[in-house]
Amino acid sequence: MPSTGTGNTVTSMELDFLQWILLVPVIVGSVYGFLCLLTMRRFQAHASEMVEAPPGGWSAVTILKPICGLDKGLEENLRSTCSQDYPEYQVVLSAQDENDPAIPVMQKIRQEFPERVDLVIENTVVGLNGKVNNLTGALRHARHDVLVISDSDTRLGRDYLKRIVAPLADRKIGYVCTPYKATTAGRWYEKLCLLSFNADFVPGVIFAYVTGAAKFCLGSSVAVRREDLASIGGLEGLSEYLAEDYEMGRRLLDNGKRMVLVPYWVEILMDVKGAAQWWNYQVLWDQKTRAADPVGFFSTVVTRSVPFAVLLAAYRLADWPGIAILGLAVLLRLAGAAAILKWEIKDIEGLRALWLLPVRDVAALASWAVALTKRTVVWRNACLTLRRDGRLARRES
Repeated sequence: MPSTGTGNTVTSMELDFLQWILLVPVIVGSVYGFLCLLTMRRFQAHASEMVEAPPGGWSAVTILKPICGLDKGLEENLRSTCSQDYPEYQVVLSAQDENDPAIPVMQKIRQEFPERVDLVIENTVVGLNGKVNNLTGALRHARHDVLVISDSDTRLGRDYLKRIVAPLADRKIGYVCTPYKATTAGRWYEKLCLLSFNADFVPGVIFAYVTGAAKFCLGSSVAVRREDLASIGGLEGLSEYLAEDYEMGRRLLDNGKRMVLVPYWVEILMDVKGAAQWWNYQVLWDQKTRAADPVGFFSTVVTRSVPFAVLLAAYRLADWPGIAILGLAVLLRLAGAAAILKWEIKDIEGLRALWLLPVRDVAALASWAVALTKRTVVWRNACLTLRRDGRLARRES
């Protein structure tokens, strides 16, 4: 604690070593927030450009839509997938369990688009990653060589397929992703989840893409050629990884391919059942980051300005310099996030929930600390062990 003896008061601006340690993330995080705004502005510069057909015309596409459970707005999500302004494409709706509550909705969409939709209900198991198991079953029914993987909680615009497929006309491109923004957050824990996506994760992803600071793959919305997927071992080769999308991207990049992040936003509907589920999501998300990119995971701690400003103020016994630093850190964080949400993502929901952002940031440091040491993963009601190399394993009894 700061000295309170003669000649030194608790309001002294003299900083000991621990205070400097706490102050570094406050400074770095504040600068990082400003850089995120600049890189998002640069990224969005070409967002409104029209997409022209490739020289050889539009390739036929299969959209793989893995489904597990009855997500919020599932029917409209699937309908948006089947209503694309695109000449030739197939949609494969796949589930693992014949008793899945989503199957009646899947069947309804199948009846509405009978020539476009194939329904696959197969208990395919190639590994411990449930999504990969589901996708493997779906891929067996894919008719086309250009594949788009789109999660069931995403809602797509009519020009989505053209946007995400167009860059694959360049054979050097191995995979294409689109960013996404969270929407339809009702309760406070859903709003915290929304802010995690829109005010933290997505700006960080775009910063990494524009600056080249890190490589990634966004599995919720990704396009890839079947032959390129086969060249890295197919889906089966990804089936033991927690972050299968990052592993797919890493392998394609190692093969000399490039990636493109298209400035086109899809929506992810927030569907969180309670505070416990929200917390589990936060920890799981951090565990995925740690598994996919350990260096990036550790580096994110120095970008968390608000929680470290809280710790610094507490260490200084809430004296005026400590409170002033905390106030400035919160102000800069809110201002930067507000600019991103309003001008770049066009997120009115996030702006209305912005007062929760400091709470979310403090909770994020706590979930980061838990993910740092936790070796078990709770995922789709299954509890697995997460190995240091990012692979999953069954828990030893």
